[in-house]
Amino acid sequence: MYQAGHYGGALAAYTPLGTVVGLLGHGELAIVGGLVCVALSTLPDFDHRLPLIDHRGPTHTILFALAVGVGLATLAAVLVDAAAALVDIGIVVFAFLVGVVSIGSHLLADALTPMGIRPFWPVSSRRYSFEVTTAANPVANYGLFGLGITAALAGLSIIVAFG
Repeated sequence: MYQAGHYGGALAAYTPLGTVVGLLGHGELAIVGGLVCVALSTLPDFDHRLPLIDHRGPTHTILFALAVGVGLATLAAVLVDAAAALVDIGIVVFAFLVGVVSIGSHLLADALTPMGIRPFWPVSSRRYSFEVTTAANPVANYGLFGLGITAALAGLSIIVAFG
């Protein structure tokens, strides 16, 4: 998928998490999490700029998603105030989930294409693909973007109605 498709996929994947966080009274954190999730949603495609790294190689794996989650959790642990340990744990876990959801949404969107992904590399080289659409299909990319916007608006509506 292209950038718009990945942004929409990230919004759709993040909305359940963001909605729960918003309903728990942490609206600002939910918004920041959503922005970070969307911002990181195209990170795996940085492999286009890396020499010796195949496109949809190591950056398109579950291991990479976990590594990004750990990286965000570590950053959150450094940045949050150590005085409120219980809140800190929640924020660190939330940061981990945002990282995993962001990269996971990218993997799912790319799995829609015939090229697919190898999510279990280096353990397995098996490629997974739903073969729904090509990555360059503008209808699919903007359709996924629209789905993400719709999901985010639905989540926001739930927070406004019940939060």
